[in-house]
Amino acid sequence: QVQLAESGGGSVQAGGSLRVSCAVSGLPYNRCMGWFRQAPGKEREGVAAIATSGDGTYYADSVKGRFTISRDNAEKTVYLQMNSLNPEDTAMYYCAAQRPWYNCDSRTWSQKGRYIYWGQGTQVTVSS
Repeated sequence: QVQLAESGGGSVQAGGSLRVSCAVSGLPYNRCMGWFRQAPGKEREGVAAIATSGDGTYYADSVKGRFTISRDNAEKTVYLQMNSLNPEDTAMYYCAAQRPWYNCDSRTWSQKGRYIYWGQGTQVTVSS
């Protein structure tokens, strides 16, 4: 069954904004949550991550200052607000969750192997 469900992707002009969402179900514990993206022919890369309490966030250098990750634990939803989008941001965006009780680490948050649950992805396309 799908436990992480992304939504909110679409097409936007360069310089525009999108917000993608990840609805979590079937996961009883809070954990470090992350957003990854993968363009065709390229390796999946970490975009952002957020700690269990929401007071710690981590970003790839390529999106720092443009993207903002947040979470609503009551709604069990993680968001990624993407501003000032450019064509290089075009990719399939995936939501991912680490193990229960695992929190984010400044050195390892972007390592794919630490995430054990993955959504099906939502496509983001940015045109010039």
